[in-house]
Amino acid sequence: MNAPFPSTAAGRNPDPRLPLKLLIAAPRGFCAGVDRAIEIVERALQKYGAPVYVRHEIVHNRYVVDSLKERGAIFVEELDEVPDDAPVVFSAHGVPKSVPAEAQRRNLLYVDATCPLVSKVHRQAERQIEKGQHILFIGHAGHPEVIGTMGQVPEGMITLVETVEDVANLPFTQDDDLSFLTQTTLSVDDTREMVEALQARYPQIVAPKAEDICYATSNRQAAVKSIAPSCDLVLVIGAPNSSNSLRLVEVAQRLGTDARLIQRASEIDPSWLEGVGTLGLTAGASAPEKLVREVVDRLSDWRVVEETPVVTTEENMVFKLPRQLTE
Repeated sequence: MNAPFPSTAAGRNPDPRLPLKLLIAAPRGFCAGVDRAIEIVERALQKYGAPVYVRHEIVHNRYVVDSLKERGAIFVEELDEVPDDAPVVFSAHGVPKSVPAEAQRRNLLYVDATCPLVSKVHRQAERQIEKGQHILFIGHAGHPEVIGTMGQVPEGMITLVETVEDVANLPFTQDDDLSFLTQTTLSVDDTREMVEALQARYPQIVAPKAEDICYATSNRQAAVKSIAPSCDLVLVIGAPNSSNSLRLVEVAQRLGTDARLIQRASEIDPSWLEGVGTLGLTAGASAPEKLVREVVDRLSDWRVVEETPVVTTEENMVFKLPRQLTE
C-alpha cells in the first residue's frame, strides 16, 4: 500500500502531481443477456410505439432504466399496473410462471426478455421436479431471479439456501431425493463452499449438468481477482440492487483490497484517492461502458491517469432475440 500523500485542506483533494495507475478489468460491463434485454425494449418501442411497459427494471442499472424511460418505457412492479391494450416486457431476471399465465389470461401482448442462461436454470428446475427431486436452491432471498426461479415449480418443492449455516439446519435426510441449483449471479467462491456443504451432508444430492453461475459473472469475478492484489482501491460501477456488482466488491475485499460500489462518477469522493497509487476499475454486467469512461474522465480531473487494460478472457457470446421482434 502506498504511503498517504498531501491533500488540500478544502475538500482534501488528491495531489494532482502524483500519477494514478489505473488497472481496468476486462471483461466488464454489459453481458450478452443484458445486451439482449435492452435491445428487446428498444425494438418493442420501435415496433409497438410508446409506451411499452416493463415489469421490474429490465436490468439493475439506473442509467439504463432512465435512458429507456426517456424513450417511452414505463417500469412497473406488477402486471396489474399494465393497461389491457399495452405491450409489456418481462425483465432479464426472469419471472414466476404465474406472470406469463396472467398475461395470457388478460390477452396482453408480452415479450419475455429473460436471460437465456436464467431460462436454462428454469428448465433444469422443471426436469428435477419431474424426476421427483426436491430442489435446494442457492440464492439470495428477495432477488427477482430467485423469485422467478422458485416460481417455476410447485410450492413446497423447492427450498432456498442462502448460507453454509442454512445447510446445517435443513430438515432433509440422506434418504430424500434431492437436487440443487444456483442463482446465476452469485460469488463463485461462496457458491463452491455451499455446494461442498450440501454434498457433504447429502451425498445423494444431484448436481445440475453444468454450473448455473453464468459465464459473465464468473469472468468478471476472475478479472477482479487478477487486478485486486495490485491495487490500493477497486471501484465497481453498479447498482446497490445488482447481485453481480455486489459480488465484485466482495471479491476484491476478500483479497484484502479496499473496494467501493458506485453508480456514477459523481459519487467518487476525491479523499478516497489519498494514498492510492494504483486504482482498479470494473463494472457489473448491467453497467454500460459509457459509465466507465465517465469515471476515467472524472479521475483525470484530479490526477494524471495512466490507463492499463487487464484482459483475462475474451467474450463473444450473443443471444438471439425473440422471433416476434425480428419478423
